[in-house]
Amino acid sequence: MMLVEETQVPEVALPVAELKRHLRLGTGFAEDDVQDAVLGSFLRAAMAAIEARTSKALIERSFVVTLDDWRKGDGYALPVAPVSAITELTIVDAYGVATQIAASAYRLVKDSFAPKLMPMGACLPTIPTGGAAEVRFTAGYGTSFDAVPDDLKQAVLLLAAHYYEYRDETALSQGCMPFGVTSLLARYRPVRVGLTA
Repeated sequence: MMLVEETQVPEVALPVAELKRHLRLGTGFAEDDVQDAVLGSFLRAAMAAIEARTSKALIERSFVVTLDDWRKGDGYALPVAPVSAITELTIVDAYGVATQIAASAYRLVKDSFAPKLMPMGACLPTIPTGGAAEVRFTAGYGTSFDAVPDDLKQAVLLLAAHYYEYRDETALSQGCMPFGVTSLLARYRPVRVGLTA
């Protein structure tokens, strides 16, 4: 399986003004926007780290997942949530010939943790040997930062502020995340149950 982000979070959706307030940066100066680019990069990094830990897309954008097997033909759990739409399902054979599957052959089952691509009939289209399925979908809470749940918004601001405050620090351990952020993310972490968990 390979997941690719086809579009990225637009600059206007980044909560730079909220991060400035959170950091208590001065305002009213001629060069108020001098740090906007660096604050935006810390926000992108914080959002990416939080999305990786929660398997949630915060701001709405397009993704494509490519796989060579469905695991189970009666449905496929998408790797990112929340999903608002499946925009395209394509089967590619071993020679690279792509066949777009009609939207009437599948449906989206929305779920906060494990949205699924489900067949309208008994099973999803067969993926030929050496071929692949490409599922294009739109995921995210909304097109602006305001649509993100409040606790995830706070986690983004806390982590971006942490990155900003410790931007020159090289002694922090790998994967270091402040406790306040991890506690805010706890209820969004995927839960795995069973012998293979």
